[in-house]
Amino acid sequence: MTDLPHLSASLEDYIETIYHIITEKQVARGKDISARLSVSGASVTEALRALSKRGLINYAPYEVITLTTEGRKVAEDVIRRHNSLKQFFTDVLAIDEPLAEEGACKIEHTAPPEIIARMVDFIKFLEICPRGGKDLIAGFANFCQQGQTADACATCISNCMEIQAGKRIG
Repeated sequence: MTDLPHLSASLEDYIETIYHIITEKQVARGKDISARLSVSGASVTEALRALSKRGLINYAPYEVITLTTEGRKVAEDVIRRHNSLKQFFTDVLAIDEPLAEEGACKIEHTAPPEIIARMVDFIKFLEICPRGGKDLIAGFANFCQQGQTADACATCISNCMEIQAGKRIG
């Protein structure tokens, strides 16, 4: 999605928030955005004007705010990046959800799309790879918590080889 306009981290936060509020309430209002982001009404107005100038939202003072088609695409891209990062942090790196959420919020604005796409591919690979799969991911989570593997590496390799041999026979 390299054809999407580049926004500052702050404006990405605003458009993501607008998207979530619209999903919940059908339309967004300045006070909803202000409350959700814990910012002043003046800050919201400035951001809304900037997003409106870029053609990403429909905005007029004291009226409801809606996303344009382009604005929806931008918001969905920000949310996709956020969710991908959070999933990588929780599922692969075994990071607790609150910290994963915080990290995803910070990194979603700066990580190149190619890196996020590669992380998503890595998760898919880990889930289907016969040499690892969900057992490998769970083993890494256990390693992070315990500081060691649950089994000796030789035992783990032996188990993997037995599983693979069974798949070839069956």
